Amino acid sequence: MKDIFGKALLDYHSGNYTEDIVTSTSISEDDVLPLSYLFRNYSQMPKLEQKALQLVKGSILDVGCGSGSHSLYLQEKEFNVKAIDISKGAIQVAKQRGVVNTELKSILDETETFDSILLLMNGTGIFQELKQVASYLKHLKSLLKPNGQILIDSSDIKYMYEDEDGGFWQDMNANYYGELDYFISYKGEEEIPLKWLYLDFNTLHLACESVGLKCDLVVEGEHFDYLARLM
Repeated sequence: MKDIFGKALLDYHSGNYTEDIVTSTSISEDDVLPLSYLFRNYSQMPKLEQKALQLVKGSILDVGCGSGSHSLYLQEKEFNVKAIDISKGAIQVAKQRGVVNTELKSILDETETFDSILLLMNGTGIFQELKQVASYLKHLKSLLKPNGQILIDSSDIKYMYEDEDGGFWQDMNANYYGELDYFISYKGEEEIPLKWLYLDFNTLHLACESVGLKCDLVVEGEHFDYLARLM
């Protein structure tokens, strides 16, 4: 990976902001992701994220921490937080912004245990494909201390397949409809396409049951999104 995401965060944080990230998926057109949004404070966060931050307890793992916004808020609340990301640039920015405990690491390489694990901004995306959900959930479960919890958000993107008559044009022979290719470009440079998974709540619930996790719907957002708590 070229770490375009990390480069963009570093540019913004160091005062070299000139343009935003452009994203698209295999079923959607180009969309601008404002870099300022990736540096938002608590009051600027969506209600789902605010709710997740209200529910944390004990020691916390912030997975895919990005610029460290969630970790910084929790540090201010005197929580013990570890922030991890696979983007070298993101980890640099999180450190520079004041996140105390950061590590360049994939969740699958994590071995410590925590009371709360946060996977926000479509946390199910890191699962990549439906067939990998159970193995990721098993690993996440192994990182929980007794009575620990996983707070994860996602969206049911079935609406994106709806036609004008209210019907759906999904190919029943294709993969699960939430499996997408995700494209990122910044300053004329394109990242290697990522596999990204949007998971509807019922499918997440079933996957959790299969690995012995309880899955509760905490709150639904305004646009087919939701926050779930796994225990």
